[in-house]
Amino acid sequence: MAKRVLHVVTNVDRYGDSDEPTGLWLSELTHAWEVFEAAGFEQVLVSPTGGAVPLEPRSLAFPNLDATAKAWHADPARMALLQRTAKPSQIDAGDFDAILYTGGHAVMFDFPEDEGLQRLAASIWAHGGVVASVCHGCCGLLDVTLPDGSLLVDGKRLTGFSWTEERLAQVTELVPFDAEAALQARGARYAKAVLPFVPYVVSDGRLVTGQNPASAKATAKRVVEVLAAE
Repeated sequence: MAKRVLHVVTNVDRYGDSDEPTGLWLSELTHAWEVFEAAGFEQVLVSPTGGAVPLEPRSLAFPNLDATAKAWHADPARMALLQRTAKPSQIDAGDFDAILYTGGHAVMFDFPEDEGLQRLAASIWAHGGVVASVCHGCCGLLDVTLPDGSLLVDGKRLTGFSWTEERLAQVTELVPFDAEAALQARGARYAKAVLPFVPYVVSDGRLVTGQNPASAKATAKRVVEVLAAE
């Protein structure tokens, strides 16, 4: 029976109350999707409110719009998937072997406090599945609470978009919080690459996290490896 992966994507198109656009960083989805597709996995998209997913404009510009992302963006059938994502209430966590939170700064505004997404991740973890994130997707893990009342990230080794990378991206005045610091405040054993914006993946058992957009493919490959080892 084919493994099933749930991709979490955003519905937010602006940085808070500003006019600055944001959204899904497309390659973080497409790179992972390609890896899972090659592995024969079934894949489903879910977002906090369901429906349409906006795209981060910078992810559609060279060099961020690489071959994989460009092919998806040019494919009407693939793009249609981003117009009809499911709501968390429409998803049965028991149907999935893994959940992967994608990124883009937008997710900082709708992932952290979404109880539906938290329930999905906690349930998938509880039945032995893999919980994963790429880049800002780690913000969706911040308050995932397990049945025993502990936080999923407490004591876990993980990574996510660093504050150094936020400064280099020149968005420190736009983001609502420091993801790196927020993870550490919840007991996570945060790690990052020596250099910014290079691929970097950390796995702690069934928790698999990638630091930045360049880490999406490697993160998905690690998820495949973890599922294959079970």
